[in-house]
Amino acid sequence: MEVIICPNAKRVGEVAAAKAARIAAPIGAKVVLGVATGSSPVQTFTELARLANAGELDLSEASAFALDEYVGIAKGHPESYHEIIRKTVTEPMGLDPARVHVPNGFADDLPAACVAYEEAIKAAGGVDIQFLGVGSNGHIGFNEPTSSLSSRTRIKTLAARTREDNARFFDSIDQVPRHCLTQGLGTIMDARHVILVATGPGKAHAIAQVVEGPITAMYPGSVLQLHQHATIVVDEEAAAELSLVDYYKQTYANLPDWQRLDV
Repeated sequence: MEVIICPNAKRVGEVAAAKAARIAAPIGAKVVLGVATGSSPVQTFTELARLANAGELDLSEASAFALDEYVGIAKGHPESYHEIIRKTVTEPMGLDPARVHVPNGFADDLPAACVAYEEAIKAAGGVDIQFLGVGSNGHIGFNEPTSSLSSRTRIKTLAARTREDNARFFDSIDQVPRHCLTQGLGTIMDARHVILVATGPGKAHAIAQVVEGPITAMYPGSVLQLHQHATIVVDEEAAAELSLVDYYKQTYANLPDWQRLDV
């Protein structure tokens, strides 16, 4: 696991995007992205859009698969993840909407929609770069604590803490859906590269558990310790509870030339 500590949220976005661009370059225009919602990845997506619009990153034939979608929210609702991905990923990066996929939380047959989503990822050749945020309770995607570490795309009940965290996007907590469709931890782990970003003091405990704690379903993101190519990019506040901060900083400062990021 690679841990990169940045001075602020803007730098987190720049570094995470630079890492993704380096991974994407040899893959080419048909790179397959896994994209997340929430506030943490927004700066990264803004920087990726800048690179794409400047001609420094070729996303002309890229595909994207979102991590999750609410169930029981009106189609077209501004807080549906279909809409958020359109606003933060598809349009800014200039992606073909036909190649951007979000779990169908509006389907009449939700289990069938989950199977179809897994099949669509496989048909695209799998995810090359999976972007992640992390919940304050350690969830990635909407894989809440006690989620199976080998789980696949499925319906989940949102934890009370997650609904409370997400209530800021709605007029009241009563409007936050109770269920979602989410890629499973096993699905996420199939991605060839994972880039997790987190900022702010509210993520410090979760990051400490994900990076340095035991691998446990109580902190689902800790499964990333088993991933061959996982990069964690955080700001100083989100890194506050890590015990090996000095080591992570020394490691990043002394990368060999071929591993350095041009940012």
